[in-house]
Amino acid sequence: MRLEDISLRNFRNYIDQSLKFSAGINVFLGKNAQGKTNLLEAIYVLALTRSHRTSNEKELINWQSQTAQLKGTIQKQLGKVPIELDLGLKGKRAKVNHLEQAKLSSYVGQLNVILFAPEDLSIVKGAPQIRRKFMDMEFGQMSNRYLYNSAQYKKILKQRNRYLRDLQHKAQSDRIFLDVLSDQLSAYGAEIIYQRIKLLRKLEHFAKIIHTEISQGKEQLTFVYQTAVSNKQLVSVESIYHSLLSKFSDIKEKEIQRGTTLLGPHRDDLKFAINQKEVQSFGSQGQQRTTALSVKLAEIDLMKEQTNEYPILLLDDVLSELDAYRQTHLLTAIQNKVQTFLTTTSLSDVQQELLSNPKIFKITNGKVSLEES
Repeated sequence: MRLEDISLRNFRNYIDQSLKFSAGINVFLGKNAQGKTNLLEAIYVLALTRSHRTSNEKELINWQSQTAQLKGTIQKQLGKVPIELDLGLKGKRAKVNHLEQAKLSSYVGQLNVILFAPEDLSIVKGAPQIRRKFMDMEFGQMSNRYLYNSAQYKKILKQRNRYLRDLQHKAQSDRIFLDVLSDQLSAYGAEIIYQRIKLLRKLEHFAKIIHTEISQGKEQLTFVYQTAVSNKQLVSVESIYHSLLSKFSDIKEKEIQRGTTLLGPHRDDLKFAINQKEVQSFGSQGQQRTTALSVKLAEIDLMKEQTNEYPILLLDDVLSELDAYRQTHLLTAIQNKVQTFLTTTSLSDVQQELLSNPKIFKITNGKVSLEES
């Protein structure tokens, strides 16, 4: 898979911009606050219909306009696919092959992207919600079923939390409706947990191989998925469902007192271990960075396995955060395999001998020009 071109209209600081890309490495070069990351963000939004930088979608639309538009052409194994996303103050509209999609979930997955930014190092050492978001974003691209279950779960969770608060404040008294919501939440939650475990096992397989190579055989990376459901009940969707439902029954009074849902995939976590020691707590900064890099590179292989297409890789100023050794592993791993877009303030941050014929776009105040590599 590759993105052949993109057109932006009133997106961030780009009023009207069209670009054609190389199938290999594309470099967005420029000083800070010129629009490099905005351009990378545009590719991300075109793929996922949402930003990795903000939850306020008004920020994506140029302040002089009411709407923004993103268009692109994807080259897949089966041919070219034009896609389009319109952003407005009242919502979004998405098109595939010029046909409007009734649901955004049927649009997501047309263009698969993996983003690696300095903040992604916090996948390892950051708060649990960062790792949950990581799983939801990546697995949602690979599976429409995961995306659907995740959306439904969030919808029921919001409704259940609101009802728990009503019970807490005596605005409601019907416990039977709470049981109905618990049943629905358990059903969607079981699907999410089961799919997470399945995909994490595969991701772990690829990450182990990469981590062993980077550490020169000295370290073994393993994943641990932490959930309220016991290991022996993680064998099927049905057994996870019954476990969640039973636990909700056990903690019903506690949840009413607190006014919130206390367990489920929205509270689960993912831990990483090197040689059986938890990286988050006991790993060095170098080990944490290597773990994050291994996980990100493993995503490429997992996405290829799940979708039969290589994703597009977005590197947002991440090379300056990696030493020469880790840069070498990253750039060698993606060379001639994955279309890559990277932002940098200076090519001196990048080991240029590892960049094979890059196409360099110079960004100055929202204007893009081609530069000789």
